[in-house]
Amino acid sequence: MRIGIALDYSGGFHEAVDRIVELEKAGIDIAVVAEAYSFDAVSQLGYLAAKTTTVELASGVFPIYIRTPSLLAMTAAGLDFVSDGRFRLGIGTSGPQVMEGFHGVEFDAPIGRTREIVEICRKVWRRERVQYDGKYYQLPLPAERGTGLGKPLQLINHPVRERIPVTIAALGPKNVELTAEIAEGWQPVFYLPEKADAVWGEALAAGTSKRDPALGRLDVMVHASLAIGDNVEERLAWVKPQLALYIGGMGAKGRNFYHNLATRYGFGEVADKIQELYLSGRKSEAIDLVPDELVRGMSLIGPRGFVQERIAAFAASGVTTLLVSPAASDTDEARRFVEDVLQLRDA
Repeated sequence: MRIGIALDYSGGFHEAVDRIVELEKAGIDIAVVAEAYSFDAVSQLGYLAAKTTTVELASGVFPIYIRTPSLLAMTAAGLDFVSDGRFRLGIGTSGPQVMEGFHGVEFDAPIGRTREIVEICRKVWRRERVQYDGKYYQLPLPAERGTGLGKPLQLINHPVRERIPVTIAALGPKNVELTAEIAEGWQPVFYLPEKADAVWGEALAAGTSKRDPALGRLDVMVHASLAIGDNVEERLAWVKPQLALYIGGMGAKGRNFYHNLATRYGFGEVADKIQELYLSGRKSEAIDLVPDELVRGMSLIGPRGFVQERIAAFAASGVTTLLVSPAASDTDEARRFVEDVLQLRDA
């Protein structure tokens, strides 16, 4: 199992990069930069590429609606170039609240658009003259929709690789099935290993049955908060605000993917209460309702023996890359937590 670092949306980026430079020497495998309604991830990934030498870099994730397929391909090729072939393109839909609220773009056809984007990106990386007649994207743009002057073009530069790995963030069954079919990696959020097969097993199997063997094994990349020690139980509470935000506040009732996931995990009743409180402005009460059981199951927070058991549980469920976020009080403690999890992984 690979161990990586997931960088937060905001704050302390320079300090986080300094930490990654040190942890690169200790043996971390990958650093993932998120993008929400924060600084863009591209500039930060370019900065990371200049500061590191061996660690793989990934977007986690670029929302598909705010960049054209060709721009996604160009950006991935550029980041792969400046990192000497160390970049992985992570894409996902985000959600209606961010896409429509912050960017003012429609949130539509996530599955169809994702498939077409991946197909177009791979054409660009192969330096083909890009001609594509999809349901959602047409290159060149048809004359009836434009000037009629567009012509097929190919990427001017020669990419470092003609096949940059693609990771898709997916939660719904159809999107997970698509991911298992066409992508090199899958990044589910709020992953509970003991429930993963019941929630996603059928979709993964269906997608894998159509998968091109040339893609190799699906890299299952999941996130876990991290704190190792005999007296870190209180760190579970540090994780709850984010869970409450997503379960309760990332979307209206009936259109919240994270609430749906918590329900599928068996926490539907408490998820309903969290959402009701959060949407009514009672955020602190919503946070208090997030179950310790849910946080503990998705995290690596506890004594060394417990964390080692959880690493084994993640691996047994099919996880191949574990992205950790230290729930640490300072930089030294964060570094120690990551060094410890690397040791436990190798034990």
